[in-house]
Amino acid sequence: MSNFFINRPIFAWVVAILITLCGTITMLNLGVESYPNIVPPQILVTATYNGASADAAEKTVAQVLEQNLTGLDHLLYFQTVSSSNGRVQITLTFDTGTDQDIAQVQVQNKVTQANNLLPAEVSAVGITVQKASAGFLMFIGVVSDDPTIDRNHLNDIIASQVLEQVGRINGVGSYQQFGSEYAMHIWLDPIKLQGYSLSTTDVYNAVSAQNQQFAAGNIGGDPAPQGQEFTAVVNGEGRLSTPEQFGNIILRSDSKGTVVHLRDVARIAFGPYTYGFDSNYDNQPTGGFGIQLLTGANALNVAKAVRAKMDELQKSFPPGVHWIAPYDSTTFITLSIEDVIHTLVEAIILVFLVMLIFLQNFRATIIPTIVIPVALLGTFIGLAALGFTINQLSLFGMVLAIGIVVDDAIVVIENVERIMEEEHLPPKAATRKAMSEITGAIVGITVVLSAVFIPSGMQSGAAGLIYKEFAFTIAISMLFSAFLALSFTPALCATMLKEKDHNRKPNAFARHFNSGFDKVTGFYQRRVRAASGQAPFWMVIYVLLTLACGYIYTRVPTGFLPEEDQGVVPMIMTLPPGASLQRTIAVQHKIYDIVKHDPAVHGMFSIGGFSFAGLGENVGMSFMQLKPYEERTATAFDVIKRVQAEVNKQVPEAQIRVINLPTVQGLAQYTGADFYLEDQGNQGHAALMRAMGQLMAETAKDKTFGVMFPNTLPPAPQLNLSVDRVQAQSMGLSVSDVYSALQMMLATTYVNQFYYQGRVKRVMIQADEQFRRNTDSFKYFYTPRDTSAIANYASTSDQQSAATNGGNVALSNVVKKQWIYDSPALIRFNGYEGIELIATSAPGYSTGQAMQEMQKLVAKLPRGFGIEWAGESYQEILAGNSATMLMVLSVLIVFLALAALYESWSIPVAVLLVLPIGILGAAAATMFRGLENDLYFKIGMVTVMGLSAKNAILIIEFAVALQREGKTLREAVIEAARLRLRPIVMTSLAFILGVFPMAISSGAGASARHSLGTGVVGGMMLSTLVGLLLIPVFYTVVRRLLGDKLDEVSVNMLAHDDDGKPINPPKPKDDGGVATFDSDPRRGL
Repeated sequence: MSNFFINRPIFAWVVAILITLCGTITMLNLGVESYPNIVPPQILVTATYNGASADAAEKTVAQVLEQNLTGLDHLLYFQTVSSSNGRVQITLTFDTGTDQDIAQVQVQNKVTQANNLLPAEVSAVGITVQKASAGFLMFIGVVSDDPTIDRNHLNDIIASQVLEQVGRINGVGSYQQFGSEYAMHIWLDPIKLQGYSLSTTDVYNAVSAQNQQFAAGNIGGDPAPQGQEFTAVVNGEGRLSTPEQFGNIILRSDSKGTVVHLRDVARIAFGPYTYGFDSNYDNQPTGGFGIQLLTGANALNVAKAVRAKMDELQKSFPPGVHWIAPYDSTTFITLSIEDVIHTLVEAIILVFLVMLIFLQNFRATIIPTIVIPVALLGTFIGLAALGFTINQLSLFGMVLAIGIVVDDAIVVIENVERIMEEEHLPPKAATRKAMSEITGAIVGITVVLSAVFIPSGMQSGAAGLIYKEFAFTIAISMLFSAFLALSFTPALCATMLKEKDHNRKPNAFARHFNSGFDKVTGFYQRRVRAASGQAPFWMVIYVLLTLACGYIYTRVPTGFLPEEDQGVVPMIMTLPPGASLQRTIAVQHKIYDIVKHDPAVHGMFSIGGFSFAGLGENVGMSFMQLKPYEERTATAFDVIKRVQAEVNKQVPEAQIRVINLPTVQGLAQYTGADFYLEDQGNQGHAALMRAMGQLMAETAKDKTFGVMFPNTLPPAPQLNLSVDRVQAQSMGLSVSDVYSALQMMLATTYVNQFYYQGRVKRVMIQADEQFRRNTDSFKYFYTPRDTSAIANYASTSDQQSAATNGGNVALSNVVKKQWIYDSPALIRFNGYEGIELIATSAPGYSTGQAMQEMQKLVAKLPRGFGIEWAGESYQEILAGNSATMLMVLSVLIVFLALAALYESWSIPVAVLLVLPIGILGAAAATMFRGLENDLYFKIGMVTVMGLSAKNAILIIEFAVALQREGKTLREAVIEAARLRLRPIVMTSLAFILGVFPMAISSGAGASARHSLGTGVVGGMMLSTLVGLLLIPVFYTVVRRLLGDKLDEVSVNMLAHDDDGKPINPPKPKDDGGVATFDSDPRRGL
């Protein structure tokens, strides 16, 4: 193939240009994201049992649904939350890659089957089955420079003008507003109601009757008398729209002209529909909402569309009102990808400089510089064909691919240059001869490096997708690299290189460099000669290095994905049970006053009443927005540490946890070990709480853990009410009458709707704030009695008393109260009652170590309690269980590929013996920098394995060829090592320097680059330095001990053809002491 392109260089250029054009077009049309779609899809089932407690909802709804959720394809686990308002939510998590639409249909079918077993009230309301959204994409705030526009007005702008528009953007899964639109609130005064002998029911009925849209008809409409000449619509009164109009609603009137209006017994005002939230940006009142990404949607595209829509909507906002994005996850994604691209450019520059130093020929150096972008652009064609996107993983693969791609080109160019120098051949002839010698090496290297990544793409789960994206990027680039090394590079060498002027002396730098390298080569040759004669000693050293490799590798802390500085630091605050929203807001203001002085903090967005654990007035979250990376020296981890220390000291009234965002949004809510403590022995909720307390006490004493906390709302004071049914009935009240009156006073009761600024909004009734302060307010709550009921159940004297006193009864006379502490929600996991716990690792320990230690602590709990992992921890367990098998499988596939390629069983053994050296270097460098054995480290280790084998192939292949020319085993291996030293050092140095910027980079996504780059650089450095000395020893030992036995079949193949006729052995060729390859496959190595 090479000769074809050497003779047709224009054809080679055309092929390269076509690859470049197609690759460029493909690259511009590929999606861009941080990670491939590795978030497991989720389905959310929601049922409501109005009036039921959490316990009743769990027993009658949750467990019935759970028992039917069997036989679902690819289901990983499910979580059930039964709330005190009767709501049941089941979140089912499926394996990564599962079709979410099919999963939704399967779950819907299972829920339908269970419908007949549920309470009638639940079936009547209906059960929803919908796709769950994956994490928050961004938070949007709306602020005003006009102090007359308050938070309620800002939230009404969001609800009225923004949410529906944003919700229609393709890729937006759902949104959650931290506030609400305006409503018309009728704040009742129960004392005045009683004074007028009115009840909440009277108010409700009057508002319902008088706030309506009345249609009157028309005049002159058909059928009409003959000669009717006009028609007109008759308009009646519409719905009320102002507090004044609602105040004029008539509650009662009599013939004397006495009228009781709504304003006489209530305060009517605009206000938010719900009062459970409060949001601020830098302590400035802010309307806010969070956007959740639809599973599988492209975050960058959705965020871009949201920003464009908000810019468009802002034009219709009142003067002085504008929007902000205090948290946007795509900022980190964009910056991290930009940093990887910068690393890519730096790698190309460093590789170019290394080649220029070694080749000392600008024309020769420019050839691989041309080939690199062609191969990389060609890789995009393969990515598009496989349905991949441009993301951190594919770009990481390309950074590593630069060193591999240039490897093939350097092998070709270096061999052409050497032949031109030593044999005085012109470029075209030298290229032909060079390609006849190294085609086998290029093919072998390609096979090995491609084969080593094959098992990585076979794993399931989120880790499997990460491995697959990276592995296939490398493999595709390798295939394009090999093709170009056998086609385009030879054509460039034959046409761009100039014939050597042997009378021309090199410049001073070249002379000194070559002189120095010649000395290094001489020293290396002497060391190899000595080592080959002391093989047993060096094999003992190798065994010790292999043992060290195993020891250090097992001591590197394990993890899943490295934590990143994403430019945003969340805080979760929990106040004592029963604390009001006002207290929560005060704590958030206090925290802002602390963090605003931190030099790394740009601003803070706070939400009262909301946290990842749930909704409640005593909880809140704040998001510290850090300054751009280049404007601060502190990392997010530094900020977390010092802010946590300050708030612990200055804000004792709340429990505050300063945390880091998970690396992949949607895969987890928190960093750390995520698991559920389960009551697997059905011992009850109280026993589960005691077990949790014991476990938290044990972790507090264990140095492995930082903090551990339950991801749920703590038990809170609740008021249990019971109605004295006999007493109530004797007073003419039913149980429903009592609770209806209580609900109308204590809860916001929806009546009907009104029009405001072109939109339909709600009318709500509730007791005014001073009548809801405590349980003493119950004495002001009245409900009308039913005198007919009294007639049936009461004595004659009671009937007379009832008739005398009139209509209303104080609820305090029939209601009994009892305060309790109870969980606002009951949680189940995979059918067991449980509670979600998050355990962070202490400094110096990894999540993997924390998870291992947690297993030991759980074993000490009473019998019947266990744990199950969830979120990112589940994926880490899944990835760790298969990692060792994948490594073994990679080695096996490389061995088989080499055996098939070279028709030898012994040569693969000699090649693979070098692998522990590279793994030792990778593990040692990772441990030295305090990094973890995470997915990026494992990816880098596979790369090191392939490149270490490549160096061994370059030496061993030449040694075999020299043996076939008649040299002894020792002479052949020493000469091969000398000949291949320069290209191996050049290619290895080019690769190491190309990856080095990753290992020392900073900014967005630096942790991932450190994890990958450190292992690769460390592994390749040790593999090159030590491997260059040990590879000749490996080959010598293997050929002496195993060669004749394992390769007996190969020897026979060399000695006879397929018909059993002898084949003459190849004659040595005189090419200046350099071995050449015979193209006959039966005379392979």
